[in-house]
Amino acid sequence: MACAEPEPAPAKKTTLITLDAPASIKKLIEQYITFPDQPFADATSQAIFVRRVKREISGLLATEGYFTPEIEFTPAPAPGQPHQLNLVPGPRTRVASLSIEFLGDLADDTPERRARVQKLRDDWPLTPGKVFRSARWEDAKTALLSSVMERDYAAARITESQAQVDPETAQAYLNVVIDSGPAFRFGDLQTTGLERYDLDVLQLKMPFRSGDPYRRDQLLAYQARLQNSPLFNTVAVSIEPDPALHEAVPVDITLIEAHAKRIGAGVGYSSNNGARGEINYRDYNFLGRAWSLGSLLRLEQKRQTFSARVDTLPDANHYHYTFGGRVEMTDIKNLKTFNQRADFSRIRTTANSMMQLGLNWQREERRPAGAPKTVNETLALDFWGRYRNIDDPIYVRNGYVSEMRLGGGTRHVLSERDFIRSYARHMHWWPIGARDTLHLRAEVGYTLASSRQGLPQEYLFRAGGIQSIRGYDFLSLGVREGKAIVGGRTMATGTLEYVRWFTDNWGAAVFADAGDAADRWRDFKLGLGYGGGVRWRSPAGPFALDLARRHDTGTLRFHFSIAVAF
Repeated sequence: MACAEPEPAPAKKTTLITLDAPASIKKLIEQYITFPDQPFADATSQAIFVRRVKREISGLLATEGYFTPEIEFTPAPAPGQPHQLNLVPGPRTRVASLSIEFLGDLADDTPERRARVQKLRDDWPLTPGKVFRSARWEDAKTALLSSVMERDYAAARITESQAQVDPETAQAYLNVVIDSGPAFRFGDLQTTGLERYDLDVLQLKMPFRSGDPYRRDQLLAYQARLQNSPLFNTVAVSIEPDPALHEAVPVDITLIEAHAKRIGAGVGYSSNNGARGEINYRDYNFLGRAWSLGSLLRLEQKRQTFSARVDTLPDANHYHYTFGGRVEMTDIKNLKTFNQRADFSRIRTTANSMMQLGLNWQREERRPAGAPKTVNETLALDFWGRYRNIDDPIYVRNGYVSEMRLGGGTRHVLSERDFIRSYARHMHWWPIGARDTLHLRAEVGYTLASSRQGLPQEYLFRAGGIQSIRGYDFLSLGVREGKAIVGGRTMATGTLEYVRWFTDNWGAAVFADAGDAADRWRDFKLGLGYGGGVRWRSPAGPFALDLARRHDTGTLRFHFSIAVAF
């Protein structure tokens, strides 16, 4: 029998240079210094390498505070053996003294300026006793100058900067002098590219006024507000830090306006309402006043909607007005409705909160299967408040969202019944470990009225489905009327969910939902659903696919959603 000869093992790469140095220093050198991978051609090339490597290593170690290294190169004792490079880094230089001085307006002897100067000195990181490194020195100067410039002193500059190092004592003596220049104040707006809109559109979004002290964060916030507006494609906001203009420095805005009219279309699917197709039209310069007109035609398997709405520009106190109308047909759990609505509201929106006070009129035709058709008409005054404090508006991991609604109407003013409707919801997220999240949701609603009859479904309550009780069909919990499920006057639901993220974008969840909707609290029967699902941080928003089990019947139901509902 013939035996195949074993293949020779790959040749081991020969080490031409052996480096003897402390572990941390050795790792640094191997990261930044290149050693030859071929034998030296002659004594001259070897000498050139020795001079180069000593120079490069000395420069590299100086950035880490080692200014007196001892570097010794020992040639190989015989051909084929490695050369030896021995390194003793020497003592590490530390800061011995520090001097930070200020010139200009900031140096004036007032209590406010003295406190600010002291704060700047206290925040300096490279204090006496700390290891001196070139990178830390440069970062500290940059941070100090930035701190001076962010408030009042847009033209501040470093006029003197010295780091004197004594190699023999391994000590560094630091000196920095900053001239703050004069204190700046905001002046008038100067715009480039504003053609379609009046200057008021820009002034209403300003977080400052002409004459206010200069604040860099306000300038950046102003740019972000304008950039996030649908009126503009690109926006740049800046000032020219000319000391001669410090009393009223112009605010320069360069922008490119977006198209005022836009048409969009989309398709989608949710386990609540089934397949969906929609088309929308937006005009961001309605009536030439920079008002926003939006209209939407949305066709879903269980709901069909056409709506139109006009929003005015927010004023200096963040208030704006909105008015519009909606026509909607639904067919959910054997209840068919045809609803017409008109409303007018005053809304105040800030970065974390929204408050809305509105008046809306509704006319609703109800056709419950197996029960008489009814027509309800209501004029209601409605308050809606919401506050959120979250780490990310799309992929929330830490924080909370709370909201409350309170509204009502009277039979003396275009309503068929006296009623007061109240609703509250709270959602909370807690980070667990490095990636995971624990989520709690709770909601409760109650309509104070002598009967549910005569009230549109919007002022009553049903439960079931996504953002309610999974394991139950969408809006399947409520009051039975004939063969249909209609809204009742009471509702409470809650969710506890844990999401385990295996990667940055993929995770799995386990959850439990509970609650019910009924006409009276004494009719309340707790429904329970629980299960698990998949989570994906998709480009379009959070994606969730859940399999939930209804506890009382054991029925399994899939629920699909994308985006967080606030």
